[in-house]
Amino acid sequence: MPSQKRREFPYGHGFFVQRLLLLLALVVFALIVLGLQLAAPPGWVAGIAVLFGAFTLVWGISPLLTNHWLTTSRLILRQGWYFRGAFPLREIESVSKFDGDAPLGLRAQVGKRRLFVTGSKVGLLALKLRTPRRFWAVLGAEVDEVVFDVDSQTAFLETFGGRMSSLAPVEAKRPDPYLRD
Repeated sequence: MPSQKRREFPYGHGFFVQRLLLLLALVVFALIVLGLQLAAPPGWVAGIAVLFGAFTLVWGISPLLTNHWLTTSRLILRQGWYFRGAFPLREIESVSKFDGDAPLGLRAQVGKRRLFVTGSKVGLLALKLRTPRRFWAVLGAEVDEVVFDVDSQTAFLETFGGRMSSLAPVEAKRPDPYLRD
């Protein structure tokens, strides 16, 4: 079997389906109240409906359309159109199964320097970074561990191990490529 340059790994979508249904119910309720109870002008109702529709598209539907990617040189974690974290494989210290409790969604534990990118509490993995990074999607929190979920832990760990072993070893002391040693 030839190796693919990019493998996609789906993650749990149950949380996002629940959130989408709740958002749709709230949007319908708000539009009914605006249209019938407050007798708002039709232009206002249409404008608010467009805003609610855009919000629902980004926060409700887009997480159902994205997957995590593992390329030959990077791990890309996605959660909808509002979060994308790209990690070069050289910056990853380790990936292992995560046994703790994880909140759903995109959350940061600032005290533990941990970021959660989860849609399910099943299939959790912990990614340890060599150097901490900031993520503006969680108000610039600095983290050195990212917890995420995938549908198939074993398939991900096998593929990840293969990608890590295919990287060329890092030479600690090597001549400068520009001949400035």
